[in-house]
Amino acid sequence: MAMAAHELEALLREGFPDAEITVEDLAGDGDHYRAIIRSGAFAGKSRVAQHQMVYAALKGRMGGELHALALDTAPKA
Repeated sequence: MAMAAHELEALLREGFPDAEITVEDLAGDGDHYRAIIRSGAFAGKSRVAQHQMVYAALKGRMGGELHALALDTAPKA
């Protein structure tokens, strides 16, 4: 089961309404994405904490509908 890029982006925008988000389909299969997320919610958080926040925003879809997600997260400048 794959996830469309627009679905992934919608989940991320719901979780991080202030964010600048770019989603790339790395393999063209709807299973391997890269997400670049810049959000004020990440301010003062470690990289691990930022990634945990992203996984929480995905509401359990990581490892199911979404097989692989490379993350590039940082506080919004």
